[in-house]
Amino acid sequence: MTIDKTAATGAVSKLAASPADAVADIPDGASLAVGGFGLAGIPGFLIDALLEQGAKNLTIVSNNCGVDGAGLGLLLEARRIDKVIASYIGENKEFGRQFLAGEVTVELTPQGTLAERMRAGGSGIGAFFTPTGVGTLVEEGGLPWRYNPDGSVAEASPPKEVRTFNGVDMVLEEAIVTDYALIRAAVVDTAGNCRFHAAARNFNPPAAMSGRITIVEAERVVEVGELGPDEIHLPGIFVKRIVELTPEQAARKGIEKRTVRERPVAAH
Repeated sequence: MTIDKTAATGAVSKLAASPADAVADIPDGASLAVGGFGLAGIPGFLIDALLEQGAKNLTIVSNNCGVDGAGLGLLLEARRIDKVIASYIGENKEFGRQFLAGEVTVELTPQGTLAERMRAGGSGIGAFFTPTGVGTLVEEGGLPWRYNPDGSVAEASPPKEVRTFNGVDMVLEEAIVTDYALIRAAVVDTAGNCRFHAAARNFNPPAAMSGRITIVEAERVVEVGELGPDEIHLPGIFVKRIVELTPEQAARKGIEKRTVRERPVAAH
């Protein structure tokens, strides 16, 4: 990655020259936390750059794996992903096909638990107890993680420790720390402080916290001080690299499913 010095302060700039430059050092076998929900708030240009870069055998931690032909679905279709830790398969038919065919390992995790596992990883918390999943296969083990080609289960989830707190049974969930994180933010200052817009604030902050090296694609980059303290959703200490999108790139936002209806006729 190209690193410049800021003339006035001598500080190292976090700005990368391009998405390709920002992901150039991601190796085969790396683990990545990826922000977004479906296609909302995904770091699409960083994903495209990683696809072009060629890293393979990746472990992806994300709410889901994009959709067919977009987002993380592109890496999946190119057979670059070996394992996914996600909360659901969604409407990605290729994701479901690869899972059932034994071509990819899928660790399904309750959605809130997944977000907290990433946040905990970034907070230095090794594990936590939660009531989510008590009395199910999440607690008892046996959730298929990988199938054999003949449809039999090759690998299943292990049982989890259960303890009772204030009369409530809870299961132990381990935190997630990844090698890298790819996220998208609406506004980022040059120190890496991030502001997210609407639904993009769901999984992007915990994904950013989970990564040892977090890369953000920013719809707009501003100078330090232009974001007020209450506008900052993610402190810049979690961000190592910033990619500034062009206005045309920033305007490119996919919609997973568009539902419309006719406008009612106004009464006269």
